[in-house]
Order: sequence, then C-alpha cells, then structure tokens
Amino acid sequence: MSSADAGPVTVLSEERCWELIAEQKIGRLGTCVERVPDIVPINFVVDDETIVFRTAEGSKLFALTINQEVAFEVDGWGETSGWSVVLHGRAEQITDYDDVLHAEALPLQPWVPTVKLHYVRIVPAQVSGRDFAFGPEPDRNYAEP
Repeated sequence: MSSADAGPVTVLSEERCWELIAEQKIGRLGTCVERVPDIVPINFVVDDETIVFRTAEGSKLFALTINQEVAFEVDGWGETSGWSVVLHGRAEQITDYDDVLHAEALPLQPWVPTVKLHYVRIVPAQVSGRDFAFGPEPDRNYAEP
C-alpha cells in the first residue's frame, strides 16, 4: 500500500514496521544522560523483534548503563515517498554467556574498523511508523478533512 492511496501520511502496522527495519543496516540510537539528549548512528540487526548492536567501552555504553530507556529510529526514502519507524524501549547489555554466543552468531560486524566487544539489545515497549508521500505543499486555503 502506498501513502498516495490513503493521503500524504499513513500509519504503518507494527508488522510492516518490523519488515522495514529488517531491510536496513543503519539506525539512530537516542539516549539521555544527566538531562542531555544524544543521538548516535549505529549499525544493527533485528533478532526476534528486538534490535541488537555492538559497542565499545565508552560514552554510549556508559549512557546505557545509567539510563536504559532509549529511542531507536530507522528510515528510508525514494523519489516519491519515504517512511520512518521509531522504537521506544529498554537497552540491555547482553552478558549471559549463551546470549552472547547467540549475538556473536548474528550477521553483525562493526561499521567502522574498531573493536566492539559489547553487545546491546533494545527490547521495544512501543513500535510506531509512518509512510509519507512526497509532493508539493498544498494550497494554504486547503483544510484537512
């Protein structure tokens, strides 16, 4: 279904959101530490309707140990339309031995050539998405139904 069928913005089903997320490799992780928001790009994989990524020691991992509530955003676009999916949930460092082995078997390599020994899983509490049809701005006298 295209956005043009239902108007310029269409709400996506959770199932469609997961289909779109699974097609992507790069997303943005939003965190907040000491009331300072931060957004960082990460590469990731979908694992049973969760997001798994690797990280090194440092500010991103530190932020997640202080405030596990995160937002994660992925989007895509073409010439005539685009979409955006946002997850809200908890980020948890994967530490259980069997879970680490499982994460290591996932098709997840560092995006940049750095050692990233820590695996993190985002367990979403909420998944939402929108599909957008691109086009010119409507006449300013246009009233939405």
